[in-house]
Amino acid sequence: HVQLVESGGGSVQAGGSLRLSCAASTGTFRSACMGWIRQVSGKEREGVASIDSDGETTYADPVKGRFTISRDTFKRTVHLEMNNLEPEDTAMYYCAADPGRCGSLRTDFRYRGQGTQVTVS
Repeated sequence: HVQLVESGGGSVQAGGSLRLSCAASTGTFRSACMGWIRQVSGKEREGVASIDSDGETTYADPVKGRFTISRDTFKRTVHLEMNNLEPEDTAMYYCAADPGRCGSLRTDFRYRGQGTQVTVS
């Protein structure tokens, strides 16, 4: 079982930046697909970015060129650097993990954190 704890959300003005972090509780993280998904209340969950254990990344079209996902396998952490934020990025952001490779960008992960709110005004 993997526990994921997010941090780094907050409120920022349009054009600003935030860095989200996620800490995983177990070593099984090392071979897992890690990702960030977001959801606005009343709307469907959206895949934002994912990263495989070998560093291969995938991004949703709306965030390409603005967001960067990275992971530190030794520290069992994954980060989402968000630049040039837009009001449309406002959502609850969840760190997620699943065994195996990520494949295409997705929203279905076996494990998910409690989420951190990002608000862009």
